[in-house]
Amino acid sequence: MDEDLDRMTHEQLIAEAKRLRQGIREHRDCSGHDLCWHHPALWALLPDKSDPVPVVPEWPEFIRGCIQYRQSLDEQMPNAPRTDKPYDE
Repeated sequence: MDEDLDRMTHEQLIAEAKRLRQGIREHRDCSGHDLCWHHPALWALLPDKSDPVPVVPEWPEFIRGCIQYRQSLDEQMPNAPRTDKPYDE
């Protein structure tokens, strides 16, 4: 699956590592409501192109997962800054 790396020069590998790091940083630096979004740009960094269609839970299960995710943030990062900024399309 990653045979393309075997054919890259040192310089190409460095450029690829920098490109991937930038994509990871963009994802890592998401905050606020952006944490809840589908992030296909991150997967687009891979050379094997696919357009996976996610299996989306029904609303009650989806909201239950959102609540669980938010609770995990409280547990893992209890001192993280909080905001009451509303979602803005």
